[in-house]
Order: sequence, then C-alpha cells, then structure tokens
Amino acid sequence: MATQSSHSQQLMRSERRMFSASDDSAMMKQIQSTHSPDGRFLDVKPILLVIDNVLRHLPPTIDHHALNGGQGHMDAIDDSSATMDSNGMLEALAFLVHKISCEISCKCSGGGDAHATTMVLLNTLSSYSWDAKVVLTLAAFAVNFGECWLVLQLCTTNSLAKSVALLKQLPDILEYSHTLKPHFDALHKLIKAMMEVTKCIVEFTELPSQYISSDVPPMSIAVAHIPTAAYWTIRSVVACAAQITSLVGMRYEFVTSTSEAWELSSLAHKVCSIHEHLQKILHLCHQHIDEKKQTEAYEGLKHSFGTPQLDNSKILLKIFSLSKEDPHSLSGPDKTKVHIEVLRRKHVLLLISDLDITHEEIQVLESLYKYDRVTSEVNYEIVWLPIVDRSAWNDSYQQKFLSLQSMMPWYTVNHPSIIEPAVVKYTREVWNFVKKPIVVTLDPLGKMTCPNALNMLWIWGNTAFPFTTDREASLWKAEAWTVELLVDGLEPNLSNWVRQEKVICLYGGEEMEWIESFTSATKNVAQFLGIGLEMVYAGKNNAKERVKKMTGLINERQLSHAWQDANVWFFWKRLESMLFSKTQHGKTNEIDVIKQEVMTLLGYEGSEQGWAVFFSGTNMVRAKGDKVLNAIQSFEQWEDMARVSGFVSAIRGHLEGIADEHHCTRLILPGISGGIAETVVCAECGRTMEMYFMYRCCDE
Repeated sequence: MATQSSHSQQLMRSERRMFSASDDSAMMKQIQSTHSPDGRFLDVKPILLVIDNVLRHLPPTIDHHALNGGQGHMDAIDDSSATMDSNGMLEALAFLVHKISCEISCKCSGGGDAHATTMVLLNTLSSYSWDAKVVLTLAAFAVNFGECWLVLQLCTTNSLAKSVALLKQLPDILEYSHTLKPHFDALHKLIKAMMEVTKCIVEFTELPSQYISSDVPPMSIAVAHIPTAAYWTIRSVVACAAQITSLVGMRYEFVTSTSEAWELSSLAHKVCSIHEHLQKILHLCHQHIDEKKQTEAYEGLKHSFGTPQLDNSKILLKIFSLSKEDPHSLSGPDKTKVHIEVLRRKHVLLLISDLDITHEEIQVLESLYKYDRVTSEVNYEIVWLPIVDRSAWNDSYQQKFLSLQSMMPWYTVNHPSIIEPAVVKYTREVWNFVKKPIVVTLDPLGKMTCPNALNMLWIWGNTAFPFTTDREASLWKAEAWTVELLVDGLEPNLSNWVRQEKVICLYGGEEMEWIESFTSATKNVAQFLGIGLEMVYAGKNNAKERVKKMTGLINERQLSHAWQDANVWFFWKRLESMLFSKTQHGKTNEIDVIKQEVMTLLGYEGSEQGWAVFFSGTNMVRAKGDKVLNAIQSFEQWEDMARVSGFVSAIRGHLEGIADEHHCTRLILPGISGGIAETVVCAECGRTMEMYFMYRCCDE
C-alpha cells in the first residue's frame, strides 16, 4: 500500500506538470463552472459502441480502393447488440444529439473559435456527467461524419448518393486524395486518440465504488483531471468537424496548405498524452481495487476456516478460486477436468509447492498414494497447489508445470493462474509456506488438522493417517531411537538382520581411503569376535553425483552394502523431517533422545569427515570418522569388554573414555517454515551452538 501511495504522489506531480503546461487555472475554473449535473444516470456504453462502429470506418487514406471496399467492410460489422441496447436510449436523446450536431456544424461553417465552441457545447451539456458530455458530443460528431462518409462510399454505385456528393462537392476529395493524405492521417490519429480518452473516462465511472473512493488517491487524481480530459476531447471533436467541413467545397489553397494537418497532429499529441496519463491513473486504480478485493478474499478465507462447515466444499471452492457455476478447474489423476464434488467429505491433502519440487519428492508421494494407500486401506486425496509468480510466467514455466503435472497421479489445478493472490498470501502467512513443499491436511468438514503433514508422510507414511497434529504427537510417544526408526523401509533386509541379532552399521562420508580402512577394519573385528555384521553406506545429503561415484566404487570393491540415489536422498530427508517434526512439537534436544541423535547425525553430515553409527538390539553408538576408525583400530584395548558385554557396548565405553582436544561441529539445515529452535546444543560437548546463516546453491 505504501508503494502504491508513493506511485500516486509521483503521478500527481507529473499530472500537475502535464496539465498545467497549457491549461491555466482560469480556464480550468471556466470549464468547471459549466458543470452542474442534475444526478441523472446515462448508460453511455451502448452509445459508445455505435459511435465506435461509425468512426472506425475512416481509412488511413482516401482513394477509390478504400471507397469500393468500404461497403463490404461495413456489412461485415456485427453491431446488432449495440443497436438493440442503444435504440431506445438514442431515441430519447435524439433531439439533444441533433442540437449538438447542428451547433458543431454551424460554428465550424462560420469559422468560429474552437475554445468558444467547446464552451458552448459544455454549457449545453451542463446537466450531464463528464463521461456523458464527451459521449454525446462524439455521437453528434459521428452523425455528421457518418453522413459525409456514407455518401462518399455510395457515390460510385448509387445515383442518389452521387447527386448529393455533387451538391456537396465531395468528388473533389478523390481528385486530391494523394495531396490530402497528411490531412486524413492527422484526422485518423486524432479520432483514434479521442476515442481512447473517451473509453478511459467511461472506464473510470465503472470502477466499483465499494472498493475505491473518489475522495482519496488514486481515484481523487482522476476526478481532478477528468474535466480537463473531457474539455480537450470535445475541443478535438470541434477541430475534426472543422477539418471535415473544410474538405467539403474545398479550395486549392486548402489542399496545398499543411497548417491544418499540423494543428490536428499537435492536438492528437496532446490528447494522446492525456490518455497516457489517465491510463497510468487507471492502472493504479485497478491495483487499488485488486488489493481491496484480495484483502476481502483473504479475510473471507480466514473466516471460512474459522467457521464450522457442513462439509469441505465451500473451503475448497475458495482455495481453488472456483465458483459454484464453474467448479471444473481441477484435473483428475487421468488429467481430465473434474468437478470439485469428487473431493466432497474426503480427507484432502493440499500439496503446496513451487515448480522446483523434486522428482524424488513426487516419486515417494506417488508410492504412498498409489500403492501403500490401497494396501493400508486409508482414504484420502492429494491436490497439488502450485504457488508461482504470475508476473514472471513464461513458456518455460508453462512447460515445467505441464511436465510436473504429468508426473503426478493425483488431483492438480488446471493452471497455477487460477490460484488467487489471497490464497497465496494465506499459504504464506497462515500455513508458513516459503520455498520447501508442505502438505496441509483438511478433514472431511474442511477443517485444517495439520499445517504441514509432509514430515509425517516422510517418517511414517500412511501409518500417520489421518495426518493430524494429535496423531503426530501420539506417534512420537510410541517411538524410541532404534535402527527401525532410522532406516524404516529403506533396507529390505533389515528385519532379517534384526531377527538374526546382527550388528548393523550405517556409515557415510566422501573419502574413499577412510571408507576402505573403516570397512576393512570393522569387518576384521567382527570376524575375530565371531559376530554377525552388516554395513550400509548411507552417502551424503545434496551430493548426488559424488555419492553415485562412491557407491559405484563400494559395490565394485564389495566393501559393504550401498543404497541407490533415491534411498540416500530419502534417508537424509527423513532425518530432516524428524528434526522439524520434533521442533514443531516444542521438544528440546536436551531432554529428547531422538531429537538429539537426529541432530548429531545431521551434524556429521555437515562435516567434511566420515561418520558411523552401530546398532545391536537396543544398544547404539555413533562417532565421527577419525574417532571411530581409531577406536576400531585400537580393538585390543576393549576386546575383553566386547567379549563380555558385546561389540556395541564395548566400543561405546571405549569412545566415552576418549577426550577430544578439539572439535568443530556444524549443523546445516535447509530453510523451511515452521521455525527452527533458536537454542541448539552441541552433540559432542553439550554446549550451546552459535547460530549462523548460510546460503547455498548446489547444482547436483
């Protein structure tokens, strides 16, 4: 609003300069003094349509080709609707239009002063609004112009028209058509400018008063300058009429003179400038109205969400900016248009994202929606709500949208443009959407039950149905920090390994030398102790190409198991989701073991070193790369303990006895709405970590 206000102020200053350049205050007072409206309303739009049909028949030049083609052009125009709407109105105004027409003809024939003639017309029309004054004057001009041009069009084929043309000496126009081209060019340009200003003035009168007041900018600026615009438009009508009158019975001196064409061109330039400035004000008015409408829509959306509903239909209509008359702006899973009724009384998951949602995110959701949803017998629907910048939309974005839409087996909008700014504002201000995708859940009555259920979907999948905040809290109460929670369905052999009581090791890093040393030493220790061991390379977050290379080498050298790209991505995505979910539920890592362990692993991922975590039943230990490798290589120091209490307990005891001389722990988290705890404790020493901001661009 502040920006619009500054634009209005700048516009007022530029308007003042533009209008005051040649329109002194005395003349403006004179113009205003003629205005004494009696409150009558005149719908000028139908009349303006008829005028437009008449005036647009003037070709850029006058020659036999234009005249011979004019009749066909006129017949092709469909003005039946304008005629039906304006017949009765013009009948009532016929006397006034005729009076103005005669006034213009008389003054122009006598070579009267243009300003004086304009003031006479304004006084004649004193009881009408400014838009009506201009339209009625144009109507009178159109009568004179139309009669003259109609005779010219018909004089080559109609004997009556030919006789009238001879009496008016109109055929001379054809004789001098080449010489008269500058006159007709100037006339054409001025008539076009007059019509544009008139339409602009009329458009101001149609602006909805409930959204914009004439007392405050930008509308007050328009109100101040419309009288000036009306004056110069009517004065232009007088000038055009004088030009046409001069063409009838013209003399050689007129034909060879260029001063009249120059005067019309100068007047056209001024009227075009007036139109340009009025358009700027009109643009600000539309901006103001749009802001008011969007504020109203935003408050209406808030009210609807805060009011109990009979079902979710009203809420969904508002979200997708649909009307009851046309509720078909959604595409179904088969990409055909569907009625909003298909979502009525269902659990609806709103997938809100920009066009940078990843293929991996879509693929995981697709698995949950198409397969797991059926087998788990949960009933919900997903609808994609793409949030985009309308002003930057282009063919590239269109293709990207269509590509993403084709990948999604759920409901989507037909086009992002149907999502109104009020809905976009609501997603950002109430649901805290910024950049990362979120999933807002609505119950069958349209009530929002979770502002972001995506974390639940990543962690528990459809087990979290119906994806409410309460359901999320209850799931956390039943969880413990186990390898099953950490790995979930990423490793198909996990249940067998746990049942066989094997030691399970997850590790990561990018240094091949460390990976070879660590896996070799760990397998030697396990073989020496006679225990089952399974090792899985979990890669690194946001390093797809580098991890792919490492995975290939690990598989080639048979160092351990190694996940494919999609599983590596999902492993780290689930860890981030666990942290965000815990944070949203107000848990602090000092008293929450799961959150503390998650943050530790994410901290390892943010370092340059490798890392490892071991599980054996309910026992767990983890450490950074060099520290855990040194511990494995010092096996003889804790061998006896390992034979008594087991591998994991023994190495944990050994690691706890090692004091770090120095450590530097970094926890790098993607930006996401919902808030990250301001206080984060270091997993190594327990001290509060410093907070920094990091901006990252990774093209992998």
